[in-house]
Amino acid sequence: MPADRKRLGLVLDMTVCENLLMARTARRARLRRPRRAFERVAVDSAVDRFRIVTESGASPVARLSGGNQQKVVLAKWLATDPRVLLLDEPTRGRRRRRQGGDLPAADRDQEAGVGMLVSSSETPELLLLCDRILVMYRGRIVAALAREEADEARIARYAMGHA
Repeated sequence: MPADRKRLGLVLDMTVCENLLMARTARRARLRRPRRAFERVAVDSAVDRFRIVTESGASPVARLSGGNQQKVVLAKWLATDPRVLLLDEPTRGRRRRRQGGDLPAADRDQEAGVGMLVSSSETPELLLLCDRILVMYRGRIVAALAREEADEARIARYAMGHA
């Protein structure tokens, strides 16, 4: 899931439905458009599960708030049944960052066997979402911390090169 949702994560000229289904249907060989019933069920399910605030699946994704656009990107990629999902700065560009608020289904997906790698400069977000935190300094991993042993001060100390 890219950090720049508007340029790399969404097609802003398309609808919520089209954005949600594009990754899921990309692997299928198709000679015709997916069935409307399939689209409706898949989109309604994603909207409910991720609490996406939209008038309908036919609404342009460009009209959604930043947080709801981010939820569409996450739902789109989780619909592909990945084994691992890389989330790059999941709350970047948000006016109001609710720690982990953009990932309402993260716990359920961990239970379903989806590994999530989160790259973030927001330490509170890492502490909330991650079981294990790897800290880098000058391109090298300098610390591997379990969530229980990590705190903002310790992570900052390692990130600045102090062991």
